[in-house]
Amino acid sequence: MSHSHVHNLSPNQKDLKGQKLLITIFLNIIITAAQVIGGLLSGSLSLLSDALHNFSDVISLIVSYIASKLSKQKASINRTFGYKRAEILAAFINASTLVIVAILLIIEAVKRFQNPQEVASGLVIWLSVIAIIGNGFSVLLLKNDSKNNINMRSAYLHLLTDMLASVAVLLGGFLMKYYQVFWVDSVLTLLIALYLIWVGYDLLKTSTKMLMLFTPENINIKEVVRVVNKLPKVKKLHHVHIWNLSDNELHLEAHLDLNEDITTTAFNTLLLDIENVLHEQFNINHVTIQPEFNKKDPKEVIVQD
Repeated sequence: MSHSHVHNLSPNQKDLKGQKLLITIFLNIIITAAQVIGGLLSGSLSLLSDALHNFSDVISLIVSYIASKLSKQKASINRTFGYKRAEILAAFINASTLVIVAILLIIEAVKRFQNPQEVASGLVIWLSVIAIIGNGFSVLLLKNDSKNNINMRSAYLHLLTDMLASVAVLLGGFLMKYYQVFWVDSVLTLLIALYLIWVGYDLLKTSTKMLMLFTPENINIKEVVRVVNKLPKVKKLHHVHIWNLSDNELHLEAHLDLNEDITTTAFNTLLLDIENVLHEQFNINHVTIQPEFNKKDPKEVIVQD
């Protein structure tokens, strides 16, 4: 059994992620406290719902920060992968909280819609503006990291949805102030909740697939096998497993049936060719191959082990 891997990210990049998360945690604690006080004083459900979402942001950002720190811990005898999957688990938790908060908001919105209450719209407007500025800055801070890391993407989505929710609350504040349309407070809360479910479900699905070690959606296993089978001395790649250990580590584990009984040195040369083609064409950076010659075992591409 031969194994190789390539690491792509430097520790400095990961440390920078932690610093950005700390800044967003601090900003969201301030925003949440202001919105809770303002929501209670004004009687605005949409402002309180935004505060609840912001509070879930704080929890989620703390989870993301802890996961980011844990992911840098070294592997050990008892933890052979270290905590590399901590960030995927954090994304799963954060996605789950998005959906749970959304359901709670829907329940409260329905209750308030049946019994509309007058809202102090001036306070709602000012607090929503503060929230838009604070969350907008946080969104810009995490935007680049969210493209390459599922943990940072979960934090980014929490902040983005909260910024959009604050925009909705601001619009509602103007409608209540100038047109006395107080039922819009409940409608906006419902719309915020539905949007949370939409983005939360997508992230929940992605993180669940990664936790279950499903084949990444951008990988075609049949194409991977076809490419490897074209290499000299290769008869058939089979017993294939491809999964994400983390955002930055894409693993392949497989059996390799050979055309001839080659030496270890010859196999090492072949393995290097396999590693190069898999990395160049599929971005697979961890390869574990079991070489075989005339071994009597199933030769299907996918075999239930």
